[in-house]
Amino acid sequence: MKLNYGTLALLAIVIGYFLGHSHAPQWTIMRIAGLCILIPSFLLFVIARMQLGQAFSVQARASTLVTTGIYSRIRNPIYVFGSLSIAGFFLAANPPSWLLCLAVLVPLQVYRSRVEARVLEEKFGEAYVEYKRHTWF
Repeated sequence: MKLNYGTLALLAIVIGYFLGHSHAPQWTIMRIAGLCILIPSFLLFVIARMQLGQAFSVQARASTLVTTGIYSRIRNPIYVFGSLSIAGFFLAANPPSWLLCLAVLVPLQVYRSRVEARVLEEKFGEAYVEYKRHTWF
């Protein structure tokens, strides 16, 4: 299981932001809620990315059908936990108006998941259809 440079860069940006802005944070309910969403969802995002391994690609490709780990319950955990991480970050960073970005991001993720589903179903056929029956999103 290999973690790619993009995921590591994202982690560095998030950590850097909070270290750079942690000199005197106001611990508001929104900041605490944001961190409570951000931390576990980002960890699950990283785990999902690691479990996907070499099957990861930016464009929809069907090299391997990953059905273990987090993928045994959620078909698109990178989309789910990535979106939750972004929402948590925006809440914790304290520009809640940025949550409006999710109005664009979530439909985009749903669209991408449908494109991927078509590609995977073409490649893996009934195995993918059966996998879809037992997993969420």
